Amino acid sequence: MQIATLISPDVIRVPLLAEDRRSAIRELVELLGAQGVVSDVEGAIETTWAREQERTTGIGEGLAVPHGRCRCVNQLVLAIGRPAAPIDFQSFDQKPVRLVVLVLSPLEDTASHIQVLGGISRLLSDRLTREAAYSAESAEDLAEILQGAT
Repeated sequence: MQIATLISPDVIRVPLLAEDRRSAIRELVELLGAQGVVSDVEGAIETTWAREQERTTGIGEGLAVPHGRCRCVNQLVLAIGRPAAPIDFQSFDQKPVRLVVLVLSPLEDTASHIQVLGGISRLLSDRLTREAAYSAESAEDLAEILQGAT
């Protein structure tokens, strides 16, 4: 699965207004709900938050990738937010999060779920791509940065 095909300004929020990780998850799931790709927004929020409680999805270097698998989506979807102010995701490296990439997939689609999580990690492992994403001024700019890096 090509990550670039999942990225568009419609599923990006710049700035993300959330001030904590639970609110960030809510804001991004609600964005997907507004796009009509999540059938049960509250269920998706609870699924993603439950996963977050098991182990932080703050993977380091200012990046968090909250994710969940649920019956609330028919296909893998993602939403991206660049917070107005960095958010404490209790990341392993203790650095606050400057970019949140939320991934939701159907229960039965484990392979795509894992593939996209790995792809996001690889995409944003490049310091220059990360720094450009962290300073994006708009959803359009962020989409262009991430699509150009894939």
